[in-house]
Amino acid sequence: MKPENGGIFDMEEKSARHALKSWLILGFLTIIWGSSYILIKRGLVAFNPFQVAALRVGIASLAFFPFFLLKLKDIQAKDWKYLSVIGLIGTGIPSFLFPLAQTELSSSLAGVLSSLTPLFTLILAGLFFGVQIAKRNALGVFIGLIGAALLIVFGKTAIESGNNWYGLWIVLGCFCYGISSNTLKTFLQDMNPVTISAAAFGLLLPLAVLGFWLTDTASALLSHPEGWTSLAYIALLSLAGTFLASVLFFRLVQMTSAIFAATVAYLMPIVSLLLGAWDGELITHWHFIGMALILVGVYLSRDNS
Repeated sequence: MKPENGGIFDMEEKSARHALKSWLILGFLTIIWGSSYILIKRGLVAFNPFQVAALRVGIASLAFFPFFLLKLKDIQAKDWKYLSVIGLIGTGIPSFLFPLAQTELSSSLAGVLSSLTPLFTLILAGLFFGVQIAKRNALGVFIGLIGAALLIVFGKTAIESGNNWYGLWIVLGCFCYGISSNTLKTFLQDMNPVTISAAAFGLLLPLAVLGFWLTDTASALLSHPEGWTSLAYIALLSLAGTFLASVLFFRLVQMTSAIFAATVAYLMPIVSLLLGAWDGELITHWHFIGMALILVGVYLSRDNS
């Protein structure tokens, strides 16, 4: 006879597996997205921000297009407006804003500023999406932001002559991510992550093709001596940081919460800073203090459900 408490043990084991899977996805996304800033930096060697965005979105859209055709029948008419928000606001606009910012900012500082994403996700969730935010979650977000602030204030950038006001473009990009995450969690919770990604990028494909043509990306590719090398970095950015990561991120939001998923932005600066140091950008003791606070913020802002 099966023990009466067997069901409790099964539930605890299932919960533990669920938590482990969530943290593994979070760690994988940290590595992928933390590396994206150095890849953008390499892409900007031969292309301008518009061209980087067109190539990044275009390559990912082409990769998703077969899935778009397969999943089209599974999408209800009422869901297209939400998918449009995720595609345009959550992917299309930020794909341009981050390269634009990195024309004046170091890759490491760009990664640090991305840690603002959970704050916008939290604020938008509470103000517009009817989400009740626990004090523990809010405390974690703000502690993480203190760590990010220390990195911004005391950490030196690799581009000493750059314009730090360009960081506002990243702030706007983080705001866009917050809208997208909350839209997904509120309105598309039960939709397959592959379907969400395929539909969002299917909507972006015509814009990517138009951007490729209007910005004369082909001429830059053929005329610049580093054109093909930069294209390879953008392709890696697109297929790993956009194609694969978007599916994993949407799944993580569904498994946990928009706030927990957004805490990937707390861990990304660790990767971006280490890669920046490898590329000649300076890291001081302030970076380690800031990163320690960021990790505390991740722990406190996790979902306890």
